[in-house]
Amino acid sequence: MGLFEKLRAEIVDVVEWLDDERHTLVWRFPRYHSQIKNGAKLIVRPGQIAILVHQGKIADVFEPGTHTLVTRNLPVLSTIAAWPYGFDSPFKADVYFIATRQVTDLKWGTPHPVVLRDPTYGPIRVRAFGTFSLKATDPRALITELVGTDSRVETEEIGELLRSAICACFADLIATSQINVVDLAANYTKLSDKLRAMIVERIGTEFGLDVPQFYIVNISMPQEVEQALDARTSASVLGDLLQFQQYQLGKSIPEAAANPAGGLAGAGVGVGMGMAIAKGFPTPSPVPPVPPTNWFYAEGSRPVGPVTRDQLAESVAAGRVSPTTLAWTEGMPTWAPAGSVPALNSLFTTAPPPLPR
Repeated sequence: MGLFEKLRAEIVDVVEWLDDERHTLVWRFPRYHSQIKNGAKLIVRPGQIAILVHQGKIADVFEPGTHTLVTRNLPVLSTIAAWPYGFDSPFKADVYFIATRQVTDLKWGTPHPVVLRDPTYGPIRVRAFGTFSLKATDPRALITELVGTDSRVETEEIGELLRSAICACFADLIATSQINVVDLAANYTKLSDKLRAMIVERIGTEFGLDVPQFYIVNISMPQEVEQALDARTSASVLGDLLQFQQYQLGKSIPEAAANPAGGLAGAGVGVGMGMAIAKGFPTPSPVPPVPPTNWFYAEGSRPVGPVTRDQLAESVAAGRVSPTTLAWTEGMPTWAPAGSVPALNSLFTTAPPPLPR
């Protein structure tokens, strides 16, 4: 091969980008010294835009189609380069291809909890995650602000920037939403639309990017908060707090029995829970003592009995038993005058005064 043929082989006559990956935003056509043949074919496929950059300046932008790189098709580059030979010689320019299709299946999530001011429960820490898609809408802004001299830009390279913007917008939105935490799931679509608009407003004009689709997949709370909400729901279903406490205590007993490793500490906790719950139970009324059924009384020097209280009342009426008569029943430590025994003193009530005339 002669020198002339070797030089001709070094000059590009077809410029195109076959994108085999789904997460590439910008790709620069590789060529030594960026030499492009005059009259070369530039092929821009659907979902792409090509930009020629000459000496650090954006020269021309090409929409999808096949373009012949000649003087009449490159008015800006011709003006910048000021070719003295009618643009017949090879020229140097960087060709950047920008993917204008949607890059889908991108994920986002909050690295730290965000405080939600719940109208009912007060401040609650929540986390969220979801998916979104990305699309280049202003290739000039994208090349100027994000690409620079890089030969390739993947979505992952700007992912940290995007996720930071998403988290900042989510924190602003959730702090002012005034949505009850139990109603968050029903408002995922509404919150997603608002959050998407806030993100596009923040990154769209500056970086030339759009977020066509944005979804909140889940907003979660700390496990202890979820357990507290579940317990409150259970109490509402049962309808009575005392009944719910009894239910919880009964439920904890087999769990404690199945955990013998808890030892005395577990037993102490169980006793403490039982005492705390017992404080909320109503105090039962005292049961009145059952009056004794068998009595003995002294007649002279010998005991008489056993007799019932009714039989003892008959003896009082017959005059055989007086208030000073000694009496005894089971439970009394010793004999006592019948009139001083509370269970018998009603038998010796004085007669009512005479009726007034």
